[in-house]
Amino acid sequence: MTALAAIFYFLAQHSLWSLPLLVLAGLAAGACLARWLGHPAWYALGIAGFVAGMANVFTGSMANALFVNAFGRYGSAVITHAEQTSSQLNEQYVWAYDAVLKTADGRDVKFHFDTLSASLYPVRNEIELPPKGERFVVKYMPGFERSVVIMRDESPFGRRRLVQRARAPVERARAQLAASPGNDGFRQEYRQALQQFLGTYQHDAPPGLVQQYRTELQATGS
Repeated sequence: MTALAAIFYFLAQHSLWSLPLLVLAGLAAGACLARWLGHPAWYALGIAGFVAGMANVFTGSMANALFVNAFGRYGSAVITHAEQTSSQLNEQYVWAYDAVLKTADGRDVKFHFDTLSASLYPVRNEIELPPKGERFVVKYMPGFERSVVIMRDESPFGRRRLVQRARAPVERARAQLAASPGNDGFRQEYRQALQQFLGTYQHDAPPGLVQQYRTELQATGS
């Protein structure tokens, strides 16, 4: 398992270096099979290696996140240093991070990642990273502790983002009702949005917001 963890880690952390290596691996495998089976079509595995390498540039960190989530152990971590690099992604600068992992048995392990190589779970098409100095939940691979996946929905920074997103339907329903206070359908939608939010996030949302929404829910009547 440690060897697999190292492979997934390398593919996630060094996706550009992985591209020529995967092409060479495909060509080598194709050459061996072509010689063994006597059919030159196996050289096409070099093309398969190129396709896999290109795909890994965009999905390497996702694959690593899925692997570590499936086989890793829980721990916690803190980002100790963040530095802007000269590289860009979608016209935004890539940041490099130093962090310290606290393992389940109490050991401290330093690890590094950047905006492009960060592994986050659940896998989503967005990069959400914790602020410097705030402890967050991770999973790591025993025996290869540098391979870390950030458990965003289980960490304080991730729960804050979930709460913020969950407020959108409530605020939309409130604005709708404000536009037509006498509309019973709008009132019912607002009530349902409040109930949905409180039922899901009453333990994660700020207490003041929870109390506000409870008060507003009571004001909507039955």
